[in-house]
Amino acid sequence: MSLPPDSLRMSANPSTAASSPTATTTSTSQNPIRSLVSMPPKWLHMYSDFITKNAHQVSQIESALRSLTYVIPGRFRDAEIASETVHSGVQLLALYHDSVLRNALNKIPSLSTARIPGPHARYTRFWTAKSGLYRRIALLLQIIQYTELLWEMAAKRRGEKIRWRVVIVLEALKAICRLLLMRITSSRPLVTPPLPEREPIPTEDDQSDEDVLRELMGEEPGAEGVDGSVQAAHEKEWAMPRTKSSLPSLPNPRDVGSYLQSRVLTADDIKPAAKLLNTLSRSGRAAEILHILSPLVYAVALSQSKDKKSWAPWIIGLSIEYTARQLRDRGFRSTSLEQEEWGKRYWAAGWWTMRGAFYENVTKGLITGVRRRMPSLVSGILEDYEYLWENYYFSTSA
Repeated sequence: MSLPPDSLRMSANPSTAASSPTATTTSTSQNPIRSLVSMPPKWLHMYSDFITKNAHQVSQIESALRSLTYVIPGRFRDAEIASETVHSGVQLLALYHDSVLRNALNKIPSLSTARIPGPHARYTRFWTAKSGLYRRIALLLQIIQYTELLWEMAAKRRGEKIRWRVVIVLEALKAICRLLLMRITSSRPLVTPPLPEREPIPTEDDQSDEDVLRELMGEEPGAEGVDGSVQAAHEKEWAMPRTKSSLPSLPNPRDVGSYLQSRVLTADDIKPAAKLLNTLSRSGRAAEILHILSPLVYAVALSQSKDKKSWAPWIIGLSIEYTARQLRDRGFRSTSLEQEEWGKRYWAAGWWTMRGAFYENVTKGLITGVRRRMPSLVSGILEDYEYLWENYYFSTSA
């Protein structure tokens, strides 16, 4: 009895039979480790897609969780570490969401022409794209700032000496990061925050309004440009039936101000991103270095003081900050981003009224008097915050 030619061929070449689709499927199903390793990237991709499609709802959930950690009864006494862990976790998760949404916005070409980003967004995007070292250091600095109070709370469980060592180490790490950022940016002032902030993604309501506008102008809803990208409202044109003359489409009547502003360019809009902050002079560099080292010097002086009501550490820290303000560059060539950063620093200087001897001798009595006149619910929350301000350094650090 003779075998068919195909059977002879399969029996003569066993390697072919082993590489058949059935065998491959069997070997894959018998290798669960490979399938488990490939699952986390898929989950991460699915999670990123969910965040991109529900950006507005995710932002609301983040804000709600932050607010919840602020008003939990007994937040800073009975469950201080648990509550601060939730708060720090939300901050870190929001930092990841920022990167996901930023990547999603970069993939929408129409937004790059329809929206002009602000000076801070342009400057930080430029440096994060140009320098990988800047991006990593800025990310590390943000992570430290989001978790520094949690580290201090955990260290306090081991004693005051360990707590102050952790505080000084964290302040030293922040100072090193800021000095490196200043070096990478060619001696330019630091910006707050050092990473680009989150920008809103257009919602479905905005897209439906554009579709209605296309229908009114005789276009197909969801019309796309030649390159496949959706055109911005002010870039679409409408051809008149008889004269064939083209006219630009009308803007959304509820957003006329943004439409007109999008057509106007300021000096900062045409300026290169690196020039949005001027290079510091010699006195300006000294001022920036003093501003960076001021929290570290204050923390060291405070750790050496045995009396909370002693004015020496507070005066030392404030004197360094005041000297930095007097040395900084003041000129007519200051950019809008520089003025914005100086404004943030002026507001942050208000935290000195909540620190050290000034708080113990002045602010504490004022807050106690106000708390006694408040309803019980508000006074209870305020009392919890008093416990935080009195016992933790990073609760009032800028």
